[in-house]
Amino acid sequence: MNSHNSNSHLFVSLARQSITYFLTNHQVLATPPKLPRQFSTRAGTFVSLHLKGTGSLRGCIGTFLPTRKNISEEIIFNALAAAIEDPRFPPLTLAELPNIEISVDVLSPPKIVPQKMMLDTKKYGLIVSTTDGRRGLLLPEIEGIDTVEEQERICRLKAGIGPEEPLARHYFTVKRYKEE
Repeated sequence: MNSHNSNSHLFVSLARQSITYFLTNHQVLATPPKLPRQFSTRAGTFVSLHLKGTGSLRGCIGTFLPTRKNISEEIIFNALAAAIEDPRFPPLTLAELPNIEISVDVLSPPKIVPQKMMLDTKKYGLIVSTTDGRRGLLLPEIEGIDTVEEQERICRLKAGIGPEEPLARHYFTVKRYKEE
């Protein structure tokens, strides 16, 4: 996994703008015109919100494949979803926003995990899925998850897939952009 910190990266800045704009105006931020080239490509993205100081998760929502016209739209909508639609947390408030650190992960296209491949939880995210459409995903480099078995167990849990059920495994890498 690559971590990028180029002066509070533009992707992270866009995620924060999206959340701030919505919490202030109760409207979705329009995609800014004339964006740099890296915003016009398509990719799945995840936006993660953590509490400053403790690092506790406060929201995380994303798309493992692109669902929008470009990365900027993907970030705008996933940032909002992480802030107000993550079912594990109450909606974020404007008063909380200064105490939130935001990271944006841009995902590579998922690939089938070959039988012999040993995944590295620090480098690869994991997607498990069943033929009936249940799917669980875990990003790479999650604190406290050090084994592929644990990564898969959590993915199964998230998707409601039993420990003995057959499944397909896909892996992906991310480029993570964080606030400084």
